[in-house]
Amino acid sequence: MPLSPIDPQIAALLKQFGVDGPPPATAPTLEEMRAGNRMLSLAVAPNPPIEVASARETELAGVRVRVYRPKEAPPPPNEATLPPKETTLPPTLIFIHGGGFIVGDLDTHDGVCRRLCRDLNAVVVSPAYRLAPEHPYPAAYEDCLAVAHHVADHPADFGGGPLALAGDSAGANLAAGVAQTFRDESRPLAAQLLAYPITDLRIGIDYPSRTECATGYLLTTAECETDIRLYLSTDPTAATRAPASPLLAENLHNLAPAIIGCGDLDPLRDEGLAYADALTTAGVPVKKHRYPGLIHGFINYATHSPAVEAAVTEMTTELAELLHRPTS
Repeated sequence: MPLSPIDPQIAALLKQFGVDGPPPATAPTLEEMRAGNRMLSLAVAPNPPIEVASARETELAGVRVRVYRPKEAPPPPNEATLPPKETTLPPTLIFIHGGGFIVGDLDTHDGVCRRLCRDLNAVVVSPAYRLAPEHPYPAAYEDCLAVAHHVADHPADFGGGPLALAGDSAGANLAAGVAQTFRDESRPLAAQLLAYPITDLRIGIDYPSRTECATGYLLTTAECETDIRLYLSTDPTAATRAPASPLLAENLHNLAPAIIGCGDLDPLRDEGLAYADALTTAGVPVKKHRYPGLIHGFINYATHSPAVEAAVTEMTTELAELLHRPTS
């Protein structure tokens, strides 16, 4: 399938911030990478911020988190005088930010979390997991699992309704890994939303997208490989197995229903779609999307591109259907 042309609004955005050309001849330092990621993320975030009832930082299981709580929705006008219905507890969504395991923070994905909180009418918990290279694998996974355990064990402190996991890029990798562990522990999970997940941390595997989209679409294949080396610096063999590489798990059966969305112009596209196909083969309900014209990291650009807005709305709507479906 030939590659689609890049979405013009995203192309204009990359040009505006000077990141539309070839990668620099000299690789940026870690500090420069983190600063650049933060600058771009904050620059494209919704302004003014999406309103929620509250967004407060606290600590869960030794991990700093930000907890977003939705506003109380008033009853529709034609139902205001009817007898009250049985209250449905809001769902809880643990959203894990991306950034190649080495960049990103609670602020870079604040806009994403606020939107999920509002659109899903859900309590959203976002963990500030430890980053590599200071804290290599499995630190990030352990932090996210610890937060997920705490939330699952204390539902009344959060939404009280169904629990789901979500993330983008490296965060989607971590969400997928935690979802597999929840399955192994027989813990209930309503859904998993994985935006352009990195699912196979082996370097040099022949995914066409790693070659077709190696450069020219913000994230490069070389950058992905650098991130992986930093993340797995103390255990490179972890790339050959789950949870570091969720696609390589020995058993993918009985996992939570998944929504997986990848941009057509993303070096990680094919492994994300491969994970969707592997889950489907294992009997897991999956909504798989390959979005033309979109690049890695697209969920952050929803307010700047109608194509991104449509993609994010589609995935969020599918997640809402899983979180709010009636139970028998």
